[in-house]
Amino acid sequence: MSTTSNPYRGFRFPAEIINQAVWLYHCFSLSLREVELILAARGVVVSYETIREWSLRFGRAYANSLKRRRPRPGDKWFLEEVFVRIRGKLHYLWRAVDQYGNVLDVLVQGRRNTKAAKRFFRKLLRGLCYVPRVIVTDKLASYAAAKREILPSVEHRQSRYLNNRCEVSHQPARRRERHMRRFKSAGHAQQFLATHSPIHNHFQLRRHRLSASEYRATRDRAFNSWRDATGVPLVG
Repeated sequence: MSTTSNPYRGFRFPAEIINQAVWLYHCFSLSLREVELILAARGVVVSYETIREWSLRFGRAYANSLKRRRPRPGDKWFLEEVFVRIRGKLHYLWRAVDQYGNVLDVLVQGRRNTKAAKRFFRKLLRGLCYVPRVIVTDKLASYAAAKREILPSVEHRQSRYLNNRCEVSHQPARRRERHMRRFKSAGHAQQFLATHSPIHNHFQLRRHRLSASEYRATRDRAFNSWRDATGVPLVG
């Protein structure tokens, strides 16, 4: 968050409460009404519609701030697209992660042809400003066509089975899609997932690969990064 001005100025609730509500909503599979109930249990009476407005206003800023502060992602990218049905019409959610499971970017599009693949590649490169060593995709021909034009020198591996890392990364979005009873529009899906993916991913710490002490240290670093990104400490 910007240090030159106070983005929370003029709000009735303290910045700590706003921060906590947005964190709860995007870090866990909670509805807006469930976040309202959790806050009410702690003596904070606020409507779910207000929490929605906080998420829209501050969530994307938090997500962008986290992305700016993260270490440089890995050089091996896994790309995958899954279908998303919005108001009866089929769309596709494109996602890229690195070899460490960090979400690099997401994009909701109406097609999965070569033009759509090129658009996603360009969005990735524009946001990350470097070229990967390897990209791993399924056997969709659009990836190969786009890669030949945009990333001709990059190694490309295509397999149904090498891309599990990205397929697993889609699961939180799938849970939220069901919880929200599907997205209302392609713009709504893009707006929500562009916020949700960086925040949720920031706290996915691969606990199964860490000892208890390593996990606690990693968790503390994640909370410190969150505090720096939002400018507000988490409510204890």
